[in-house]
Amino acid sequence: MPDSTRWPTIADYPDPATADHISHNPPFEDLRAFSAPLETTTEFGAPSYVSRFRSRSADRTANAVDGSFGDADLAVTERGIEWVTDPTNDVLCVDRVVGRHDDVAAVCRLFLPREYGRIALAWAKLLEPAPDGADPDFLTVQLPDATEEPQIRVHPPAGLTTVLGSDYTGEAKKSFLRLFMHRAKQAGGLGLHAGSKRVTLDDGSGVREIGQLFLGLSGTGKSTLTSHGLWLDDPEGAEMLQDDVCALLPSGTVAGSEGSGLYIKTLGLGPDEQPELHAAATDESAVLENVAVDDDGTVHFEEPRYGRNARAVVRRDYLESSADGIDLQRVDQVFFITRNPLMPPIAKLSGAQAAAAFMLGESVETSAGDPSRIGESIRVVGTNPFIVGTEGQEGNRFRELIADLDVDCFVINTGVVGTDDPVDVGVEETVAILEGIARGTVEWAHDDGLGLTVPVEVPGIDVSRYTVADHVEGFEVAHDALCAERRDYLAQFEALDDEIVDAAY
Repeated sequence: MPDSTRWPTIADYPDPATADHISHNPPFEDLRAFSAPLETTTEFGAPSYVSRFRSRSADRTANAVDGSFGDADLAVTERGIEWVTDPTNDVLCVDRVVGRHDDVAAVCRLFLPREYGRIALAWAKLLEPAPDGADPDFLTVQLPDATEEPQIRVHPPAGLTTVLGSDYTGEAKKSFLRLFMHRAKQAGGLGLHAGSKRVTLDDGSGVREIGQLFLGLSGTGKSTLTSHGLWLDDPEGAEMLQDDVCALLPSGTVAGSEGSGLYIKTLGLGPDEQPELHAAATDESAVLENVAVDDDGTVHFEEPRYGRNARAVVRRDYLESSADGIDLQRVDQVFFITRNPLMPPIAKLSGAQAAAAFMLGESVETSAGDPSRIGESIRVVGTNPFIVGTEGQEGNRFRELIADLDVDCFVINTGVVGTDDPVDVGVEETVAILEGIARGTVEWAHDDGLGLTVPVEVPGIDVSRYTVADHVEGFEVAHDALCAERRDYLAQFEALDDEIVDAAY
């Protein structure tokens, strides 16, 4: 047992290479076999599982940076150490690496009961194997049956996370990505809940590459926009580098985190709307979680039989749009995804406005967050529910980084424009906007009513159809109320610079 007068360290956990009761880095087929009683095999030959908890337990998660840990918190972590150390337990241990960039990459170690090999199977397919004999930088113990209700404690300085009471794979995944983002901030950068892509163009301006980032909560279109090829033909094209979590470094490089797979939402997944993701999710290499699967293996992606947060881990190498690398050498454009009907399809932001957009993190609640509030308007700083540290300082850091790197920032509406006779922003319109911005062919003008720079011409679409004031009765009153509400919201962050608060649009 560790000394209760200090916080445990990774050294307090047993070495899996020398402990006979620990299965260390078994192959995928063994991980699958450990959870065979829990598996339904799909018609495609892939394993499918149903978990007791089907979303993250954010309200039962605490970290030692943003709160003062006491004896009760220490007891959670010590319980994890005791369980892993007990030679009568069947312990599974898997090591992986998060990220490839030297400044932020980390070796991750996951301990959990062998009968929950399904969690390790899914998680291990997201990340790349750790080098043999590598010591872990981050360590998580996940004990799904330890408590009736989840208790999750994170100690970033020690690199430790203990998950009691939850059998949701997302808790294992985010336990390491949370610390990866914290490490990025310690390196002078910023962890982002974002997808990254590289667009290659060959037009009148010559051959060039454009780096793009998309910030949005899970389920709001981040993965779709990140993986979309923009309908470009060779030698032009677009490649997805990272789907979920990145690290924006002071050099302008955006370091990716997950090198092997993606953890995608599958509800409504179809071959027409998302052909690449559908093909990957219907391959035998996938791992399905909380997807509607009949006893005979028939898969129903359209059915929310086990809630709306159905997921699949799919391999990157099954996606044609996926690049071999996961790091973006330089970011040029950042897009904040919104579904606010008072926003135009796209608006170009000043530096202060971009930092305000980062802090506002406006979106809609999805099943990945709080299933009881699906569809409600919410605000999450940086659209990132895994921030460790002062949120206002995140906004200040973001503004400093994009100013130093000369990055263009935009807010993009993937929903509808207007509250009266609203107009849908379809995929074709969104793709035309993204391609036009990448090529630099969008013409902009300042809209005094919105207080934003908006497009007056986008090749391929009629932007006049999306004038916000034409689709909102009493637009001025509604817009003024929104701006006032946004300023009040930003004012609560004491560390946030006043210039960012005043930039609320």
